[in-house]
Amino acid sequence: MAKRSPKNRKSQTNLQELVIVTFAENMEQAKEYEALLETNDIPATIREQGKAADTKGIAVMVPEDYLDEAHVVIESQDAYDDFYDFALEDEDKDEGSFDSELFEDDF
Repeated sequence: MAKRSPKNRKSQTNLQELVIVTFAENMEQAKEYEALLETNDIPATIREQGKAADTKGIAVMVPEDYLDEAHVVIESQDAYDDFYDFALEDEDKDEGSFDSELFEDDF
């Protein structure tokens, strides 16, 4: 019987230790999450879910030891994005009302 090399055994172990940190709606978002995690020194990988899977989307996976930290990084980024989306929406609303008031004649 042929022995498996330690390298193959290690890669199989690494695959088993990966857990899903989040699901992305599309590949672009999954790659953004992957890059964000790797920027924060968290190893990440992307795995597309098969059609038979109960979940929709693309799984972003990290080693189990990094799961909590990965959640914090992703949630912080999502909160940051939501804050600026909200701020830009308010700015757009304010600009429209300001422009209309600027050109009104009150004489």
